[in-house]
Amino acid sequence: MAIDNIVDDFEFLDDWEDRYRYIIELGRSLEPYPEEDRDDLHKVRGCVSQVWLSTRVETDDSGTQILHFKGDSDAHIVRGLVAIMIAFYTGRTASEIANQEATDLLLRLGLNEHLTPQRSNGLNSLVVRMRKEAENALLAA
Repeated sequence: MAIDNIVDDFEFLDDWEDRYRYIIELGRSLEPYPEEDRDDLHKVRGCVSQVWLSTRVETDDSGTQILHFKGDSDAHIVRGLVAIMIAFYTGRTASEIANQEATDLLLRLGLNEHLTPQRSNGLNSLVVRMRKEAENALLAA
């Protein structure tokens, strides 16, 4: 799902109970995560829940690197947060991701106010990892 649609849907939902249900639904919509990538290499550090992230770098005809992410978690809400961040970053260039903070998005969605400190820290760890993957792609170019 496109990040703009997620933002629109969030603005439509008034109640945080409904927003949590929506986040869980987003997590259910993630494409299946490969079993072989549920390993230490793909595990996101700093998350209380188990979170895995795999990255595929594609180079277009102009030599620009486009990143595609897959992710999963063993916790329903966290899985939904993974889906939101994948919608935000996947399909963008490595330089866009490396230079794009997610802070404005998280403020706009109100996640900074409604997540437990542990989930906020885990979400931050995921964002840091995604941006690091983009920086690594830039260095490898």
